[in-house]
Amino acid sequence: MWSHPPSSLSLSSAEVHVWRRRLEQPQELHDSYLRTLADDERTRASRFHFDKHRRHFVAGRGFLRALLARYLNTTAEEVRFAYGPYGKPVLDGAHRESSLRFNASHSGDWAVYAFVEDHEVGVDVEHIKADFETEGIAERFFSALEVQTLNTLAEEEKPAAFFRCWTRKEAYIKAIGSGLSHPLDSFDVTLAPGEPAALSRAEGWSLFDLDVAPQYAAALAVEGQVNAIRHYFSE
Repeated sequence: MWSHPPSSLSLSSAEVHVWRRRLEQPQELHDSYLRTLADDERTRASRFHFDKHRRHFVAGRGFLRALLARYLNTTAEEVRFAYGPYGKPVLDGAHRESSLRFNASHSGDWAVYAFVEDHEVGVDVEHIKADFETEGIAERFFSALEVQTLNTLAEEEKPAAFFRCWTRKEAYIKAIGSGLSHPLDSFDVTLAPGEPAALSRAEGWSLFDLDVAPQYAAALAVEGQVNAIRHYFSE
């Protein structure tokens, strides 16, 4: 499913490129990424209390810049970001008018990225925690149908189902740029494994599961129809 990328990256109509990358990277690469970050990104990195979290932020944002540079035929240092009212990044500066859309997410040891032309996109990845208090969080955020479905499952099935549901919902609200200001119980997703995953009360969107790594759930939401999804990985 995941393959090495071609040397030249281009996106055809309604084609999505999804990337996965481990966040723990060699010090030399970490230092290289750090040099490409903007001042506000370095400030964000410095605010992390734990070194691991700081390194992961630098690795995640540095690789995002490196990928965008390849799609835009520029350098990582030249990539500029603006942010929507709920924090969704978009291209700014010299590439403000670009049709390229992107999104990124990270959890645990992994980061996931998505790129598409002319369609809004969102992606989310979560480390599945077996001891997570799924039912209480679900009652607070999930729709009535989703809570009902979760409650019918065996206890050992609930953590994976919960995180499948969560990542599918997060991918969608990240794509529309509303963050958690958009009520998670205002639309329904399915909890069962599968690709594509169903999304109701939100017309005009495609939703897919991503098989990132064992004990991780991940999902991709794309505006409109999708003709192809290419899965790439980088060491």
